Amino acid sequence: MGRTTPTPDASSTPPPHILREYALLADGERGAIVGPRGDIGWLCFPSWHSDALCSALIGGEGVYSITPRDRYVWGGSYEPGSLIWRNRWVTDTDCIVETREALALPSRPDRAVLLRQVIAKKGTARVTVRLDPRGGFGSRSLRELSRDDDGTWHGRVGDIRLRWAGGGKAREDDGLVLELELDEGDRHNLVLVLARSKSDTESLDAGSLWAATVSEWEERVPSFEESLAPRDARHAYAVLTGLTSRGGTVAAATTSLPERAREGRNYDYRYVWIRDQCYVGQAAAAAETPPLLDASVALVRERLLEHGAALRPAYTIDGEHVPDEHQLGLPGYPGGYDVAGNHAGSQFQLDAFGEALLLFAAAARDDRLSADDWRAAAVAADAIAERWREPDAGVWELEPDLWTQSRLTCSAGLRAVCAFPAAESHRADWLALADTLVAEASASATHPTGRWQRSPSDERVDAGLLLPLVRGAMPKDDARTRSTLETVERELGDDGYIYRYRIDERPLGAAEGAFLLCGFIVSLAWKQQGDRLAAVRYFERNRAAYGSPGLYAEQYDVGERQLRGNIPQAFVHALLLECAMRV
Repeated sequence: MGRTTPTPDASSTPPPHILREYALLADGERGAIVGPRGDIGWLCFPSWHSDALCSALIGGEGVYSITPRDRYVWGGSYEPGSLIWRNRWVTDTDCIVETREALALPSRPDRAVLLRQVIAKKGTARVTVRLDPRGGFGSRSLRELSRDDDGTWHGRVGDIRLRWAGGGKAREDDGLVLELELDEGDRHNLVLVLARSKSDTESLDAGSLWAATVSEWEERVPSFEESLAPRDARHAYAVLTGLTSRGGTVAAATTSLPERAREGRNYDYRYVWIRDQCYVGQAAAAAETPPLLDASVALVRERLLEHGAALRPAYTIDGEHVPDEHQLGLPGYPGGYDVAGNHAGSQFQLDAFGEALLLFAAAARDDRLSADDWRAAAVAADAIAERWREPDAGVWELEPDLWTQSRLTCSAGLRAVCAFPAAESHRADWLALADTLVAEASASATHPTGRWQRSPSDERVDAGLLLPLVRGAMPKDDARTRSTLETVERELGDDGYIYRYRIDERPLGAAEGAFLLCGFIVSLAWKQQGDRLAAVRYFERNRAAYGSPGLYAEQYDVGERQLRGNIPQAFVHALLLECAMRV
Protein backbone atom coordinates (compact mmCIF):
# COMPACT_ATOMS: atom_id res chain seq x y z
CA MET A 1 0.00 0.00 0.00
CA GLY A 2 1.39 3.46 -0.92
CA ARG A 3 1.73 6.42 1.41
CA THR A 4 3.23 9.86 1.09
CA THR A 5 6.38 11.12 2.79
CA PRO A 6 8.08 14.51 2.71
CA THR A 7 10.89 14.98 0.24
CA PRO A 8 12.92 17.81 -1.30
CA ASP A 9 11.49 19.48 -4.39
CA ALA A 10 11.51 17.15 -7.41
CA SER A 11 14.00 17.99 -10.12
CA SER A 12 12.91 19.47 -13.42
CA THR A 13 13.49 17.97 -16.87
CA PRO A 14 16.26 15.35 -16.48
CA PRO A 15 19.46 15.50 -18.55
CA PRO A 16 19.97 12.89 -21.29
CA HIS A 17 21.75 9.57 -20.87
CA ILE A 18 24.08 7.70 -23.17
CA LEU A 19 21.98 5.91 -25.78
CA ARG A 20 22.79 2.36 -24.73
CA GLU A 21 20.92 2.93 -21.44
CA TYR A 22 17.53 3.74 -22.98
CA ALA A 23 14.68 1.24 -23.24
CA LEU A 24 11.72 1.35 -25.61
CA LEU A 25 8.05 0.99 -24.76
CA ALA A 26 5.90 0.70 -27.89
CA ASP A 27 2.42 -0.33 -28.98
CA GLY A 28 2.83 0.04 -32.75
CA GLU A 29 1.17 3.45 -32.91
CA ARG A 30 3.79 5.32 -30.88
CA GLY A 31 6.71 4.72 -28.52
CA ALA A 32 8.24 5.97 -25.29
CA ILE A 33 11.96 6.05 -24.53
CA VAL A 34 12.73 5.31 -20.85
CA GLY A 35 16.00 6.15 -19.13
CA PRO A 36 17.78 4.66 -16.09
CA ARG A 37 16.37 7.28 -13.73
CA GLY A 38 12.87 6.12 -14.64
CA ASP A 39 12.42 9.16 -16.86
CA ILE A 40 10.39 9.11 -20.06
CA GLY A 41 12.78 11.09 -22.22
CA TRP A 42 10.72 10.83 -25.41
CA LEU A 43 7.01 10.34 -26.07
CA CYS A 44 5.01 11.55 -29.06
CA PHE A 45 1.23 11.44 -29.35
CA PRO A 46 -0.93 10.41 -31.10
CA SER A 47 1.55 9.05 -33.63
CA TRP A 48 5.27 8.42 -34.06
CA HIS A 49 5.85 11.63 -36.00
CA SER A 50 3.56 13.81 -33.90
CA ASP A 51 4.88 16.55 -31.64
CA ALA A 52 6.45 15.24 -28.46
CA LEU A 53 4.88 15.48 -25.00
CA CYS A 54 8.19 14.46 -23.41
CA SER A 55 11.24 15.67 -25.33
CA ALA A 56 14.06 15.82 -22.77
CA LEU A 57 16.08 13.54 -25.06
CA ILE A 58 16.72 16.52 -27.34
CA GLY A 59 16.57 19.25 -24.71
CA GLY A 60 12.85 19.92 -24.58
CA GLU A 61 10.48 20.16 -21.64
CA GLY A 62 8.04 17.52 -20.51
CA VAL A 63 8.67 14.64 -18.15
CA TYR A 64 7.10 11.56 -16.62
CA SER A 65 9.54 10.00 -14.19
CA ILE A 66 9.66 7.50 -11.33
CA THR A 67 12.94 7.81 -9.44
CA PRO A 68 14.21 6.47 -6.09
CA ARG A 69 14.86 9.16 -3.50
CA ASP A 70 17.84 7.33 -2.00
CA ARG A 71 21.20 6.83 -3.73
CA TYR A 72 21.07 3.87 -6.08
CA VAL A 73 22.69 1.83 -8.79
CA TRP A 74 20.64 0.95 -11.84
CA GLY A 75 19.87 -2.10 -13.94
CA GLY A 76 17.01 -3.31 -16.05
CA SER A 77 15.68 -5.91 -18.46
CA TYR A 78 12.70 -6.79 -20.62
CA GLU A 79 10.29 -9.54 -19.75
CA PRO A 80 11.19 -12.19 -22.37
CA GLY A 81 9.53 -11.84 -25.74
CA SER A 82 7.95 -8.47 -25.01
CA LEU A 83 8.47 -4.74 -24.68
CA ILE A 84 7.45 -4.84 -21.03
CA TRP A 85 10.40 -3.15 -19.34
CA ARG A 86 11.59 -3.45 -15.75
CA ASN A 87 13.81 -0.76 -14.31
CA ARG A 88 15.58 -2.01 -11.18
CA TRP A 89 17.36 0.03 -8.55
CA VAL A 90 19.38 -1.10 -5.53
CA THR A 91 19.69 1.73 -3.00
CA ASP A 92 22.21 2.42 -0.27
CA THR A 93 19.40 1.85 2.26
CA ASP A 94 19.42 -1.85 1.30
CA CYS A 95 16.23 -1.47 -0.70
CA ILE A 96 15.46 -3.00 -4.10
CA VAL A 97 12.75 -1.21 -6.06
CA GLU A 98 11.51 -1.99 -9.54
CA THR A 99 9.12 -0.48 -12.03
CA ARG A 100 7.19 -2.53 -14.55
CA GLU A 101 6.31 -0.46 -17.60
CA ALA A 102 4.51 -0.87 -20.92
CA LEU A 103 2.34 0.81 -23.48
CA ALA A 104 -0.84 -1.22 -23.22
CA LEU A 105 -1.95 -3.65 -25.92
CA PRO A 106 -4.05 -3.92 -27.97
CA SER A 107 -3.47 -0.36 -29.12
CA ARG A 108 -5.58 2.30 -30.75
CA PRO A 109 -4.41 5.10 -33.09
CA ASP A 110 -6.38 7.72 -31.14
CA ARG A 111 -5.52 6.65 -27.59
CA ALA A 112 -2.42 5.63 -25.67
CA VAL A 113 -2.38 3.90 -22.29
CA LEU A 114 0.94 3.99 -20.44
CA LEU A 115 1.17 1.45 -17.60
CA ARG A 116 3.72 1.93 -14.80
CA GLN A 117 3.85 -0.23 -11.67
CA VAL A 118 6.16 0.47 -8.72
CA ILE A 119 7.26 -2.67 -6.85
CA ALA A 120 9.04 -2.80 -3.49
CA LYS A 121 11.09 -5.99 -3.96
CA LYS A 122 13.10 -5.64 -0.75
CA GLY A 123 12.88 -3.15 2.09
CA THR A 124 10.95 0.10 2.04
CA ALA A 125 10.82 1.74 -1.39
CA ARG A 126 10.82 5.55 -1.48
CA VAL A 127 10.30 7.07 -4.90
CA THR A 128 9.32 10.40 -6.41
CA VAL A 129 6.90 10.40 -9.32
CA ARG A 130 6.72 13.47 -11.50
CA LEU A 131 4.16 13.98 -14.29
CA ASP A 132 4.51 17.14 -16.34
CA PRO A 133 3.90 16.51 -20.06
CA ARG A 134 4.49 19.51 -22.31
CA GLY A 135 2.90 19.59 -25.77
CA GLY A 136 4.52 20.87 -28.95
CA PHE A 137 8.03 19.74 -27.95
CA GLY A 138 7.71 21.61 -24.65
CA SER A 139 5.85 24.73 -25.75
CA ARG A 140 2.43 23.92 -24.22
CA SER A 141 1.93 23.33 -20.50
CA LEU A 142 -0.39 21.00 -18.63
CA ARG A 143 -3.65 22.86 -17.95
CA GLU A 144 -7.15 22.45 -16.51
CA LEU A 145 -5.97 20.07 -13.78
CA SER A 146 -8.74 18.57 -11.69
CA ARG A 147 -9.01 15.60 -9.33
CA ASP A 148 -12.00 13.29 -8.94
CA ASP A 149 -13.20 12.08 -5.58
CA ASP A 150 -11.44 8.76 -6.23
CA GLY A 151 -8.09 10.56 -6.70
CA THR A 152 -7.99 10.34 -10.49
CA TRP A 153 -6.44 13.40 -12.15
CA HIS A 154 -7.65 14.95 -15.42
CA GLY A 155 -5.94 17.59 -17.51
CA ARG A 156 -5.25 18.94 -20.98
CA VAL A 157 -2.11 19.66 -23.00
CA GLY A 158 -3.19 21.57 -26.08
CA ASP A 159 -5.92 19.41 -27.66
CA ILE A 160 -4.72 16.25 -25.89
CA ARG A 161 -6.71 15.05 -22.88
CA LEU A 162 -5.13 12.99 -20.13
CA ARG A 163 -6.34 10.89 -17.25
CA TRP A 164 -3.95 9.71 -14.54
CA ALA A 165 -5.00 7.06 -12.05
CA GLY A 166 -2.91 6.07 -9.03
CA GLY A 167 -1.60 9.53 -8.26
CA GLY A 168 -4.39 10.65 -5.97
CA LYS A 169 -2.06 12.11 -3.31
CA ALA A 170 0.05 14.06 -5.80
CA ARG A 171 0.53 17.78 -5.33
CA GLU A 172 0.53 20.41 -8.05
CA ASP A 173 4.06 21.69 -8.62
CA ASP A 174 4.88 22.43 -12.28
CA GLY A 175 2.68 19.49 -13.12
CA LEU A 176 2.05 16.77 -10.57
CA VAL A 177 4.50 15.39 -8.00
CA LEU A 178 3.77 12.24 -5.99
CA GLU A 179 5.90 10.96 -3.11
CA LEU A 180 5.42 7.22 -2.66
CA GLU A 181 6.60 5.00 0.13
CA LEU A 182 5.93 1.28 -0.28
CA ASP A 183 6.46 -1.49 2.23
CA GLU A 184 8.29 -4.61 1.09
CA GLY A 185 6.11 -6.65 -1.24
CA ASP A 186 3.77 -3.76 -2.07
CA ARG A 187 2.88 -2.72 -5.62
CA HIS A 188 1.42 0.57 -6.77
CA ASN A 189 -0.16 1.00 -10.23
CA LEU A 190 -0.11 4.22 -12.24
CA VAL A 191 -2.21 4.39 -15.42
CA LEU A 192 -1.82 7.36 -17.77
CA VAL A 193 -4.35 7.66 -20.60
CA LEU A 194 -3.80 10.09 -23.49
CA ALA A 195 -6.58 10.79 -25.97
CA ARG A 196 -8.03 13.45 -28.25
CA SER A 197 -11.42 13.27 -26.57
CA LYS A 198 -12.21 13.41 -22.87
CA SER A 199 -14.72 10.60 -23.38
CA ASP A 200 -11.81 8.33 -24.40
CA THR A 201 -10.14 8.70 -21.01
CA GLU A 202 -12.75 6.60 -19.22
CA SER A 203 -11.78 4.55 -16.20
CA LEU A 204 -9.49 1.61 -17.01
CA ASP A 205 -8.60 -1.24 -14.67
CA ALA A 206 -4.85 -1.71 -14.25
CA GLY A 207 -5.07 -5.46 -13.65
CA SER A 208 -7.09 -6.06 -16.81
CA LEU A 209 -4.78 -3.84 -18.86
CA TRP A 210 -1.69 -5.69 -17.67
CA ALA A 211 -3.27 -9.08 -18.33
CA ALA A 212 -4.27 -8.10 -21.88
CA THR A 213 -0.83 -6.66 -22.61
CA VAL A 214 1.02 -9.75 -21.37
CA SER A 215 -1.33 -12.02 -23.30
CA GLU A 216 -0.84 -10.14 -26.55
CA TRP A 217 2.95 -10.22 -26.30
CA GLU A 218 2.84 -13.94 -25.58
CA GLU A 219 0.68 -14.47 -28.64
CA ARG A 220 2.62 -12.35 -31.10
CA VAL A 221 6.29 -13.27 -30.38
CA PRO A 222 7.48 -16.82 -31.19
CA SER A 223 10.25 -18.59 -29.30
CA PHE A 224 12.69 -18.88 -32.26
CA GLU A 225 14.31 -21.85 -30.53
CA GLU A 226 15.84 -23.04 -33.80
CA SER A 227 17.66 -19.75 -34.43
CA LEU A 228 21.32 -19.01 -33.81
CA ALA A 229 20.42 -16.73 -30.87
CA PRO A 230 16.86 -17.38 -29.65
CA ARG A 231 16.76 -14.70 -26.97
CA ASP A 232 18.03 -11.93 -29.25
CA ALA A 233 15.88 -13.12 -32.15
CA ARG A 234 12.80 -12.89 -29.93
CA HIS A 235 13.78 -9.45 -28.74
CA ALA A 236 14.47 -8.20 -32.27
CA TYR A 237 11.07 -9.44 -33.37
CA ALA A 238 9.39 -7.79 -30.38
CA VAL A 239 11.09 -4.49 -31.23
CA LEU A 240 9.99 -4.75 -34.88
CA THR A 241 6.38 -5.47 -33.97
CA GLY A 242 6.47 -2.63 -31.45
CA LEU A 243 7.57 -0.27 -34.23
CA THR A 244 4.88 -1.54 -36.61
CA SER A 245 1.41 -0.02 -36.87
CA ARG A 246 -1.42 -0.35 -39.36
CA GLY A 247 0.63 1.94 -41.63
CA GLY A 248 3.98 0.17 -41.59
CA THR A 249 7.20 -0.01 -39.57
CA VAL A 250 8.85 3.26 -38.63
CA ALA A 251 12.60 3.39 -39.22
CA ALA A 252 13.21 4.52 -35.63
CA ALA A 253 11.30 5.89 -32.67
CA THR A 254 13.33 9.09 -32.33
CA THR A 255 14.64 12.14 -34.15
CA SER A 256 17.80 14.23 -34.11
CA LEU A 257 20.14 11.85 -32.29
CA PRO A 258 23.56 12.58 -33.83
CA GLU A 259 25.46 9.98 -35.80
CA ARG A 260 28.70 11.75 -34.92
CA ALA A 261 29.09 14.68 -32.52
CA ARG A 262 29.15 18.03 -34.31
CA GLU A 263 29.26 16.41 -37.76
CA GLY A 264 25.86 17.82 -38.73
CA ARG A 265 24.23 14.45 -39.46
CA ASN A 266 21.02 14.55 -37.44
CA TYR A 267 17.89 13.09 -39.00
CA ASP A 268 14.26 12.35 -38.24
CA TYR A 269 13.53 8.63 -38.73
CA ARG A 270 9.97 8.50 -37.36
CA TYR A 271 8.60 7.52 -40.76
CA VAL A 272 8.12 4.42 -42.89
CA TRP A 273 10.87 3.81 -45.45
CA ILE A 274 9.94 1.49 -48.31
CA ARG A 275 13.41 -0.07 -48.32
CA ASP A 276 13.43 -0.63 -44.57
CA GLN A 277 9.95 -2.13 -44.75
CA CYS A 278 11.26 -4.62 -47.29
CA TYR A 279 14.14 -5.53 -44.97
CA VAL A 280 11.60 -6.13 -42.20
CA GLY A 281 9.51 -8.32 -44.50
CA GLN A 282 12.56 -10.34 -45.59
CA ALA A 283 13.41 -10.95 -41.93
CA ALA A 284 9.82 -11.99 -41.21
CA ALA A 285 9.94 -14.42 -44.14
CA ALA A 286 13.18 -15.94 -42.82
CA ALA A 287 11.61 -16.19 -39.35
CA GLU A 288 8.39 -17.71 -40.75
CA THR A 289 6.25 -15.07 -39.02
CA PRO A 290 3.34 -14.31 -41.40
CA PRO A 291 1.81 -11.33 -39.55
CA LEU A 292 4.85 -9.11 -39.96
CA LEU A 293 5.50 -10.40 -43.49
CA ASP A 294 1.91 -9.74 -44.56
CA ALA A 295 1.98 -6.26 -43.02
CA SER A 296 5.14 -5.42 -44.95
CA VAL A 297 3.72 -6.69 -48.23
CA ALA A 298 0.49 -4.76 -47.71
CA LEU A 299 2.28 -1.49 -47.01
CA VAL A 300 4.56 -1.75 -50.05
CA ARG A 301 1.71 -2.92 -52.30
CA GLU A 302 -0.53 0.01 -51.36
CA ARG A 303 2.17 2.61 -51.92
CA LEU A 304 3.15 1.10 -55.29
CA LEU A 305 -0.42 0.92 -56.53
CA GLU A 306 -1.03 4.49 -55.40
CA HIS A 307 2.12 6.15 -56.70
CA GLY A 308 3.63 3.81 -59.29
CA ALA A 309 6.92 5.04 -60.74
CA ALA A 310 6.62 8.15 -58.56
CA LEU A 311 6.97 6.01 -55.41
CA ARG A 312 8.51 8.01 -52.60
CA PRO A 313 11.27 6.54 -50.46
CA ALA A 314 9.41 7.30 -47.21
CA TYR A 315 5.92 8.08 -45.92
CA THR A 316 4.24 8.87 -42.64
CA ILE A 317 2.46 5.88 -41.11
CA ASP A 318 -0.73 7.42 -42.50
CA GLY A 319 0.67 7.17 -46.02
CA GLU A 320 1.18 10.92 -46.31
CA HIS A 321 4.14 12.92 -47.57
CA VAL A 322 7.03 13.24 -45.11
CA PRO A 323 7.41 16.91 -44.12
CA ASP A 324 10.56 18.71 -45.16
CA GLU A 325 13.30 19.19 -42.58
CA HIS A 326 12.82 22.01 -40.10
CA GLN A 327 14.30 22.86 -36.71
CA LEU A 328 12.30 22.89 -33.49
CA GLY A 329 14.08 25.54 -31.43
CA LEU A 330 15.50 23.03 -28.91
CA PRO A 331 19.11 22.49 -27.76
CA GLY A 332 19.23 18.98 -29.24
CA TYR A 333 20.93 15.89 -27.87
CA PRO A 334 24.51 16.79 -26.84
CA GLY A 335 26.64 16.86 -29.97
CA GLY A 336 23.64 17.29 -32.25
CA TYR A 337 20.81 19.65 -33.03
CA ASP A 338 17.03 19.47 -33.26
CA VAL A 339 15.27 18.54 -36.50
CA ALA A 340 11.91 17.21 -37.63
CA GLY A 341 10.98 16.05 -41.11
CA ASN A 342 13.28 14.45 -43.67
CA HIS A 343 14.50 15.47 -47.13
CA ALA A 344 14.54 11.81 -48.18
CA GLY A 345 10.77 11.93 -48.57
CA SER A 346 11.26 13.80 -51.85
CA GLN A 347 14.18 11.79 -53.26
CA PHE A 348 14.20 9.21 -56.04
CA GLN A 349 15.64 5.92 -54.80
CA LEU A 350 15.66 3.34 -57.58
CA ASP A 351 16.67 0.45 -55.33
CA ALA A 352 13.33 0.68 -53.47
CA PHE A 353 11.63 -0.88 -56.52
CA GLY A 354 14.10 -3.76 -56.50
CA GLU A 355 13.69 -4.28 -52.76
CA ALA A 356 9.91 -4.36 -53.27
CA LEU A 357 10.28 -7.18 -55.80
CA LEU A 358 12.58 -9.08 -53.45
CA LEU A 359 9.97 -8.73 -50.71
CA PHE A 360 7.20 -9.99 -53.00
CA ALA A 361 9.37 -12.96 -54.00
CA ALA A 362 10.01 -13.81 -50.33
CA ALA A 363 6.25 -13.79 -49.70
CA ALA A 364 5.55 -15.79 -52.86
CA ARG A 365 7.80 -18.59 -51.60
CA ASP A 366 5.25 -19.03 -48.82
CA ASP A 367 2.34 -18.60 -51.24
CA ARG A 368 1.27 -15.36 -49.56
CA LEU A 369 0.80 -13.07 -52.59
CA SER A 370 -2.62 -11.98 -53.85
CA ALA A 371 -3.55 -10.80 -57.33
CA ASP A 372 -3.18 -7.21 -56.14
CA ASP A 373 0.32 -7.99 -54.85
CA TRP A 374 1.31 -9.31 -58.28
CA ARG A 375 -0.17 -6.19 -59.84
CA ALA A 376 2.06 -4.13 -57.57
CA ALA A 377 5.05 -6.25 -58.60
CA ALA A 378 4.32 -5.44 -62.24
CA VAL A 379 4.14 -1.75 -61.33
CA ALA A 380 7.57 -1.99 -59.66
CA ALA A 381 9.09 -3.76 -62.67
CA ASP A 382 7.61 -1.17 -65.06
CA ALA A 383 9.04 1.60 -62.90
CA ILE A 384 12.50 0.03 -63.11
CA ALA A 385 12.20 -0.20 -66.89
CA GLU A 386 11.13 3.44 -67.04
CA ARG A 387 13.62 5.00 -64.63
CA TRP A 388 16.77 2.87 -64.36
CA ARG A 389 18.84 5.28 -66.48
CA GLU A 390 18.15 8.17 -64.07
CA PRO A 391 20.62 9.04 -61.33
CA ASP A 392 19.14 8.21 -57.91
CA ALA A 393 19.96 8.73 -54.24
CA GLY A 394 20.73 5.07 -53.53
CA VAL A 395 20.68 3.16 -50.28
CA TRP A 396 22.60 5.86 -48.38
CA GLU A 397 20.43 8.72 -49.69
CA LEU A 398 23.29 10.69 -51.22
CA GLU A 399 23.55 13.10 -54.13
CA PRO A 400 22.05 11.50 -57.25
CA ASP A 401 24.38 9.21 -59.19
CA LEU A 402 24.17 6.01 -61.20
CA TRP A 403 24.67 3.93 -58.06
CA THR A 404 25.72 0.35 -58.78
CA GLN A 405 23.92 -0.91 -55.69
CA SER A 406 20.57 0.37 -56.97
CA ARG A 407 20.91 -1.33 -60.34
CA LEU A 408 22.11 -4.62 -58.86
CA THR A 409 19.23 -4.57 -56.36
CA CYS A 410 16.72 -4.11 -59.18
CA SER A 411 18.34 -6.95 -61.10
CA ALA A 412 18.10 -9.21 -58.04
CA GLY A 413 14.44 -8.32 -57.54
CA LEU A 414 13.51 -8.96 -61.17
CA ARG A 415 15.24 -12.35 -61.17
CA ALA A 416 13.62 -13.33 -57.87
CA VAL A 417 10.00 -12.73 -58.95
CA CYS A 418 10.59 -14.51 -62.26
CA ALA A 419 10.89 -17.80 -60.37
CA PHE A 420 7.10 -18.02 -59.87
CA PRO A 421 4.34 -19.09 -62.28
CA ALA A 422 2.42 -15.85 -61.72
CA ALA A 423 5.22 -14.00 -63.51
CA GLU A 424 5.01 -16.19 -66.62
CA SER A 425 3.63 -13.50 -68.92
CA HIS A 426 6.38 -11.07 -67.91
CA ARG A 427 9.29 -13.47 -67.46
CA ALA A 428 11.09 -12.88 -70.74
CA ASP A 429 10.90 -9.08 -70.46
CA TRP A 430 11.86 -8.98 -66.81
CA LEU A 431 14.83 -11.31 -67.19
CA ALA A 432 16.02 -9.32 -70.20
CA LEU A 433 15.79 -6.14 -68.15
CA ALA A 434 17.73 -7.77 -65.31
CA ASP A 435 20.45 -8.80 -67.77
CA THR A 436 20.59 -5.27 -69.16
CA LEU A 437 21.03 -3.76 -65.70
CA VAL A 438 23.91 -6.11 -64.88
CA ALA A 439 25.52 -5.59 -68.29
CA GLU A 440 25.39 -1.81 -67.93
CA ALA A 441 26.80 -1.98 -64.41
CA SER A 442 29.50 -4.41 -65.53
CA ALA A 443 30.59 -2.13 -68.36
CA SER A 444 30.73 1.02 -66.28
CA ALA A 445 31.23 0.04 -62.62
CA THR A 446 33.65 -2.89 -62.55
CA HIS A 447 36.78 -1.77 -60.73
CA PRO A 448 40.13 -2.54 -62.38
CA THR A 449 40.88 -4.94 -59.51
CA GLY A 450 37.83 -7.06 -60.41
CA ARG A 451 35.34 -5.94 -57.76
CA TRP A 452 32.26 -3.79 -57.97
CA GLN A 453 32.65 -0.06 -57.38
CA ARG A 454 30.08 2.41 -56.12
CA SER A 455 29.24 4.07 -59.45
CA PRO A 456 30.84 4.72 -62.83
CA SER A 457 32.41 7.90 -61.41
CA ASP A 458 33.22 6.63 -57.90
CA GLU A 459 35.80 3.86 -57.60
CA ARG A 460 35.40 3.33 -53.87
CA VAL A 461 34.09 0.08 -52.45
CA ASP A 462 30.78 0.18 -50.56
CA ALA A 463 29.37 -2.33 -48.08
CA GLY A 464 25.91 -1.63 -49.52
CA LEU A 465 26.95 -3.48 -52.66
CA LEU A 466 26.93 -6.79 -50.81
CA LEU A 467 23.21 -7.13 -50.11
CA PRO A 468 22.05 -7.32 -53.75
CA LEU A 469 24.77 -9.91 -54.30
CA VAL A 470 23.42 -11.93 -51.35
CA ARG A 471 19.92 -11.57 -52.82
CA GLY A 472 20.95 -13.06 -56.16
CA ALA A 473 21.87 -10.23 -58.51
CA MET A 474 24.87 -12.32 -59.53
CA PRO A 475 25.82 -15.96 -59.06
CA LYS A 476 27.55 -16.44 -55.73
CA ASP A 477 30.62 -17.84 -57.50
CA ASP A 478 31.01 -14.77 -59.71
CA ALA A 479 34.53 -13.45 -59.13
CA ARG A 480 33.28 -9.92 -58.46
CA THR A 481 31.05 -11.15 -55.65
CA ARG A 482 33.92 -12.68 -53.69
CA SER A 483 36.30 -9.84 -54.52
CA THR A 484 33.82 -7.21 -53.34
CA LEU A 485 33.26 -9.06 -50.07
CA GLU A 486 36.98 -9.41 -49.40
CA THR A 487 37.62 -5.75 -50.22
CA VAL A 488 34.81 -4.59 -47.94
CA GLU A 489 36.24 -6.69 -45.12
CA ARG A 490 39.78 -5.43 -45.72
CA GLU A 491 39.12 -1.73 -46.38
CA LEU A 492 35.96 -1.07 -44.37
CA GLY A 493 36.33 -3.48 -41.44
CA ASP A 494 37.55 -2.66 -37.95
CA ASP A 495 37.59 -5.19 -35.12
CA GLY A 496 34.69 -7.17 -36.58
CA TYR A 497 32.55 -4.12 -37.44
CA ILE A 498 31.94 -2.70 -40.90
CA TYR A 499 31.70 0.88 -42.15
CA ARG A 500 29.54 1.87 -45.13
CA TYR A 501 32.29 3.36 -47.26
CA ARG A 502 35.29 5.60 -46.81
CA ILE A 503 33.79 9.08 -46.59
CA ASP A 504 37.04 11.08 -46.78
CA GLU A 505 40.73 10.85 -45.99
CA ARG A 506 40.23 10.62 -42.24
CA PRO A 507 40.40 7.26 -40.46
CA LEU A 508 37.11 5.38 -40.70
CA GLY A 509 36.04 5.94 -37.12
CA ALA A 510 36.76 9.66 -37.24
CA ALA A 511 34.22 10.28 -39.99
CA GLU A 512 31.29 8.21 -38.69
CA GLY A 513 30.48 5.08 -36.75
CA ALA A 514 30.46 1.55 -38.04
CA PHE A 515 27.09 0.54 -39.53
CA LEU A 516 25.61 -2.42 -37.68
CA LEU A 517 23.41 -3.12 -40.70
CA CYS A 518 26.57 -3.64 -42.74
CA GLY A 519 28.06 -6.01 -40.18
CA PHE A 520 25.02 -8.28 -40.43
CA ILE A 521 25.08 -8.06 -44.23
CA VAL A 522 28.71 -9.24 -44.20
CA SER A 523 27.58 -12.16 -42.03
CA LEU A 524 25.00 -13.13 -44.67
CA ALA A 525 27.59 -12.69 -47.43
CA TRP A 526 30.03 -15.11 -45.80
CA LYS A 527 27.19 -17.55 -45.25
CA GLN A 528 26.47 -17.35 -48.99
CA GLN A 529 30.15 -18.06 -49.67
CA GLY A 530 29.99 -21.18 -47.52
CA ASP A 531 32.18 -19.87 -44.68
CA ARG A 532 29.89 -20.36 -41.68
CA LEU A 533 32.65 -19.60 -39.19
CA ALA A 534 33.14 -16.12 -40.64
CA ALA A 535 29.38 -15.63 -40.82
CA VAL A 536 28.93 -16.52 -37.16
CA ARG A 537 31.90 -14.36 -36.15
CA TYR A 538 30.39 -11.23 -37.73
CA PHE A 539 26.96 -12.06 -36.37
CA GLU A 540 28.22 -12.46 -32.82
CA ARG A 541 30.41 -9.39 -32.94
CA ASN A 542 27.69 -7.06 -34.17
CA ARG A 543 24.88 -8.41 -32.02
CA ALA A 544 27.00 -7.61 -28.96
CA ALA A 545 26.79 -3.87 -29.68
CA TYR A 546 24.01 -2.97 -27.26
CA GLY A 547 23.38 -2.06 -23.62
CA SER A 548 21.07 -3.62 -21.04
CA PRO A 549 17.85 -2.96 -23.00
CA GLY A 550 19.22 -4.79 -26.07
CA LEU A 551 18.39 -2.00 -28.53
CA TYR A 552 20.49 -1.06 -31.55
CA ALA A 553 21.07 2.33 -33.09
CA GLU A 554 22.15 2.77 -36.70
CA GLN A 555 25.83 3.22 -35.92
CA TYR A 556 28.36 1.95 -33.41
CA ASP A 557 31.40 3.87 -32.20
CA VAL A 558 34.02 1.13 -32.19
CA GLY A 559 36.57 3.07 -30.14
CA GLU A 560 34.20 4.25 -27.42
CA ARG A 561 31.86 1.24 -27.60
CA GLN A 562 28.83 3.52 -27.80
CA LEU A 563 25.70 3.64 -29.93
CA ARG A 564 25.27 6.57 -32.31
CA GLY A 565 22.16 7.83 -34.12
CA ASN A 566 18.46 7.25 -33.63
CA ILE A 567 17.16 4.34 -31.55
CA PRO A 568 15.96 1.73 -31.97
CA GLN A 569 16.86 1.42 -35.67
CA ALA A 570 14.43 -1.01 -37.28
CA PHE A 571 16.61 -2.24 -40.13
CA VAL A 572 19.39 -3.30 -37.75
CA HIS A 573 16.94 -5.43 -35.75
CA ALA A 574 15.57 -6.82 -39.02
CA LEU A 575 18.98 -7.93 -40.27
CA LEU A 576 19.88 -9.37 -36.86
CA LEU A 577 16.69 -11.45 -36.99
CA GLU A 578 17.36 -12.58 -40.54
CA CYS A 579 20.94 -13.53 -39.69
CA ALA A 580 19.82 -15.42 -36.60
CA MET A 581 17.49 -17.49 -38.77
CA ARG A 582 19.70 -17.98 -41.85
CA VAL A 583 23.25 -18.26 -40.48
